[in-house]
Amino acid sequence: MSLIFDRRVTKRTPGKFRTRVVTEGVMPSLHVSYKWSKIKQYFKEDKALRTETTINNPRDFGIGKKLENLPVLREVGFQANRRLLDVQKVSQNCQVGIDRFNAINKRCEVDGQMAAALKFSDPRVMALMQSLLLFFLLPHGFTNAQLREHVAKLMGKDPESYKPGQMTYDLRRLRLHGIISRIPNSHRYNVSPEGMKICMFYTKVHSRVIRGGLSQLFDGLDVQGGDRKLVSAMNQVEAAIDRHIEEAKLAA
Repeated sequence: MSLIFDRRVTKRTPGKFRTRVVTEGVMPSLHVSYKWSKIKQYFKEDKALRTETTINNPRDFGIGKKLENLPVLREVGFQANRRLLDVQKVSQNCQVGIDRFNAINKRCEVDGQMAAALKFSDPRVMALMQSLLLFFLLPHGFTNAQLREHVAKLMGKDPESYKPGQMTYDLRRLRLHGIISRIPNSHRYNVSPEGMKICMFYTKVHSRVIRGGLSQLFDGLDVQGGDRKLVSAMNQVEAAIDRHIEEAKLAA
């Protein structure tokens, strides 16, 4: 509510505040309520997204009810619409971004220092990303030895086989890619806010989307609790391709 209507909302603020998303049995629509005002979003005639704001009490926004206040009230509604659309646009745009993703998967140069790529799905890189999430909230950061122990375990190795020099190499490329930063006058590191987003993106997509989806398709594992839509959809695609090939042969 605060983000969309630009109003401070606390536990003591009177009125109703809620967001509803109606999807079952109807055309999907979004309803956002702030006191006596609301925003409704839906598909107009199944062709275009319509966003409309209704303000039933101008005093919800500290505006009087006189007709001369109509331009100010109109601007409040317009800005609320724009904020909602901006929030939705940001939510649909990956925080990492395709340019950032490509940059991480390539070698980088920072102040004349070169760092190797952090390639998505590389077992060592994935172990690094998972381990860093464990240290994000630590106020004093982490050391080479602390991170090395967790990374080795996630790779299925003995910590002694993952040498400190290898960990130093990985810390360097993590730092130059902006995922971690070194705490001044120490040998400890912190995970950067952007680094946390990247680690979350890498690990969640790999474990929940790619690994889970491929398990359904090739291993027959039903990881979605009875949901076989992915397998069924893929079978339909394969069948459609086979029919197209057969038809092309007949036409020839």
